[in-house]
This record gives sequence, C-alpha cells and structure tokens, in this order.
Amino acid sequence: METKKILKYTMGMTIAAVSLSSMTSCIEETFPTTVATESQIQQSTSSAEAALMALPSNFNVADPDGFGHFAFGYGAMMTIRDVQTGDYMHSNLGYDHFTPWRENLAQGEGYLITQYIYNYYNAFVLACNTMVGSVNPETASPTQLGYLGAGLAYRALIYLDMARCYEFLPNDKTSNINVDGNDVLNLTVPIVTADMDQTAAKNNPRATRQQMKEFIEKDLNDAEEYIKNLKSFSDNTLPDLACVYGLKARLYMWVEDYAKAQEYARKAIDQARVAPMTEEDCNNITTGFNDISKWMWGAKQTSEDGTVKTGIINWTSWRSNQTTFGYTGVATGMFSQMDKSMYERISETDFRKVQFLAPEGSNLREKTRMIPEVKDALLEMMPPYTALKFRPNEGNVATNTVGAASCYPIMRVEEMYFIEAEAAAHQNEAAGLELLKSFMAQYRDPYYATRVSSKDDIIEEIVFQKRVEFWGEGQTFFDIKRLNYSVTRGYSGTNWDDDLARFNTNGRPAWMNYVIVRTESQNNQALVGMNNPDPTGAYTPWSE
Repeated sequence: METKKILKYTMGMTIAAVSLSSMTSCIEETFPTTVATESQIQQSTSSAEAALMALPSNFNVADPDGFGHFAFGYGAMMTIRDVQTGDYMHSNLGYDHFTPWRENLAQGEGYLITQYIYNYYNAFVLACNTMVGSVNPETASPTQLGYLGAGLAYRALIYLDMARCYEFLPNDKTSNINVDGNDVLNLTVPIVTADMDQTAAKNNPRATRQQMKEFIEKDLNDAEEYIKNLKSFSDNTLPDLACVYGLKARLYMWVEDYAKAQEYARKAIDQARVAPMTEEDCNNITTGFNDISKWMWGAKQTSEDGTVKTGIINWTSWRSNQTTFGYTGVATGMFSQMDKSMYERISETDFRKVQFLAPEGSNLREKTRMIPEVKDALLEMMPPYTALKFRPNEGNVATNTVGAASCYPIMRVEEMYFIEAEAAAHQNEAAGLELLKSFMAQYRDPYYATRVSSKDDIIEEIVFQKRVEFWGEGQTFFDIKRLNYSVTRGYSGTNWDDDLARFNTNGRPAWMNYVIVRTESQNNQALVGMNNPDPTGAYTPWSE
C-alpha cells in the first residue's frame, strides 16, 4: 500500500499538498484584489469590443503561477468536478495530477489546490467586470449594448458555477456550524461588481443563496434585453440569446424553481441554432466532440494558445485517450474511464455506449471507432470502459499544435432537453417521463424503454441519462450536489483501481462544499470565521 501511494504522487502531486503558509507573500503579490477599479477598467481596454473578445481566452489559461499540470483553465474546473463524482476516473495513477480531488485530500483553506480554483474563477470575474464596466447602458450604442449582454452572460456563467460549488449544503460528514461556531448553510461566495470600491471589497460577506440568485438573475435579465443587439455568432465562442435562456434554466434548477427552469429550457431549445448531435457527430473519428459548430457555446483552443503550446497542459491532453502527446493516451498509458456499474446500466442499443471501450467478448467492442494510427496500440493498452468520446482536432494524434487545437463544450442544447424533462418531472412525473422518452427515442436510442414509475425513480432515470450524455463535461457534479445523491465507487467488481478513492457516501459528499482559500479572508474581513468546514479525510475507503 505505501509503495503504491508513493508512486502515485511522484509525478508532481506533492505540489498540491504544499501548505500556503510558506507561500502567502507570493500569492498576495499575484492576486492583491479581486476588484476591478474604475481606473483599472479604463486602462485595461480601449473598447467594449476588445474587452468582450478577450473573455473567451479566459477559458484556456495554462499553469498560472506554477500551480501544476492540472491547471489549464475552465477545462480543469470541469475535470476537477468530474473526478469528484463516481462516474469518471483515471487509470495509471502515477501520472494523475487530479488525485487530491479524487481522494479528498488537501481540500482545506491552506492548500494550493484550493487556491487554484478560487483564483481562477476570481480572475475570470475580474475580466468580466472589466468588460461590463466598460459600457454605460444609459449612453451605449446598440452595438455596445450587444457586447454588454454577452459580457453579463459570461459573468452569470462564472458566478453560477461558483455559487453551486461553494454553497454549503447538508451532507453526511460535516456540519453547517463550522469550527468557528458560525452557521454557513446556503452561503455562496462574495459578489464583486465592476463599480465596487476597495473599502467595500475588504468587508464583503458571502452572499446567501437568495442574494446570489437575485444577482445572477438580474445579470441574465439585462443580458436577455441587450444581447439581441449582438450581431456575430459565427464561431459559437460568444453566448447568444439561446445561451442566456440556457443559463436561466440552470439558475432556476439550482434554486428549485422548476416551472421557470422548464420554461427557459424550452426557450433555449427553440432559440438554439443547433440540434442535438447525431450518432455520426458524436462518434466521428476526426470531429467527435471537438467541433464547436455542434454546440450552443464552446471554448476554442488554437495553435497560438499557451495551453496548446505546452503540449500537455490542455483539455485535449487530459480528455482525449487517442493521442501520443497527452497525459491520457499512448504516451503514458493513463486513460480516462467510465465507472463500470454506470457503463453496464446503459442500453446496448444506445449509441452512446460505444463511446466507451466494451470489455473483451462484448458484441459492442468492434463497434467502437478508433483513429487508425493508434488503434492497435490502444487495444493492447486500454482497459475496459475507456472513453473514446473526445477526439483530437482533425484526428491528429501526434502533433500537439494541431491535435490539441481543439474545442470543448460550455453549453449543448441536449442539456436543455434534460433540464426540461427533469423540471417537468418535479411538477408532474408522467410529463417528465414522456419528455425523456421522446428525446431518447428520437436522438439516442430508438428502442429506449424504462419501467420506472415513481416520481423519485423517474427523476433519477432522467438524471442518469443526463450523466451518460454529459460524461466528461463537468455537469454531473452539479446534479449530484443539487439532488443530494450519493457517490458509490466501492462495490464488488468495481473498476476503481485507486483503492484510496473508493468512497461510498450517504447522500451528497461533503467535498462538494468547496472551501474558500485562506488568502481571501486575509483580504476580506467579512470572510473571517465564515468558511465551509474542511472535508479532507472525512471518508474511509471501501474495501472488500
């Protein structure tokens, strides 16, 4: 056991467990504040257009300030959330830099991995505030209002992510009464706006769920009004009106306003300029899940991006199992995999099942499409249930400046169908089930059938099919936390070969209530004593 554990951490994981106590001055120099002052806004950009066009670059930021090879921007946030569920895992753990999140290690306020998440999101907020603060809606032209609408949608996206990650919700291991004796139930993160001064920023409390909901809702209401003036949607890197509706659907699901969630999910579907991906779209060996034109909103990596130039600190390196240059693939023998019990539950007639390598002897094994250059090598190396969902750009497995110059989804229209179905089921289970059956039969499995009948089981079935659909896309975390679902990794026959991560929780895991980094409370008096409890080490791994 000790030898295995040491090996797993040799490839750089020790950096993630370094205490902040010896690095405080460095961190304070890099992030002295999360507030964009008026002078900073005026100096940072010459126009609203330039500020808006700079926002997509915040999705892909490689290893800022030496955090490590897990640090590549928004895609890293998605990966962190995925490895905290029971659906997504990595094999060959000696190369895995996401081990602390999978094993629930170093999650407290004094660790670099906690610092990375909070700093990344706050830097994105700062960029959004720079953009939002560059437009005065009372004097702006229609074109500028369109830019403002998109900027507000970006800010809503980031704050909604943060709110759902940092909100404290009841769980089976930690109390909402923290070590300082304060109640943190339903507290999210401080809200920072473009016009906030330094005095207010230094005494800015965590917003309640209701306060955060109202803030995001106002941003989205304004975005809905303004974004109609935005003329260019050519590459889907900027949100449009359908994306605003989609963000509203996510928001209302979070606060359990199911009628509005259903309403806005349908509006997003009707407004979207894309249809659900087809079987060929999903499983194409050159464009499978790397084609931004198939999604409502996506992040694009180019050959000039710092993430791509690193070769290995980018989305493709960590998501595509068919490369020879990335962390997952032939070079390392590390692969991202689906949980075995999840795989076995998927219907044999659902084409999404062949996005994962079937075990030997299965009729589906030969139906899995692989890039020819690496197929033979991969079949020798890949364990069952390995994902083939995410392909390198142009199917190029060897040249990182081409293969890693890929895209990944921020919002797909398929999500709206699942939100619509689940939101309907919370109000009328039969209506929700019919919506699920309609989507599955038309777009995923012509023979789809289910015997579930109770309200809870129908909702769980809808969410399960959503988990399959969005495997590896960072969405499942939010549903598990929101619905108080358990994570189950330890069971007879499990393919979780990391025995230190075989946790079985009773309801939502404590680790899904993210802890705010210590340096934030050092700069913001209102956060002192108001942090979420540290969940590190709260669970004992399952064993046979």
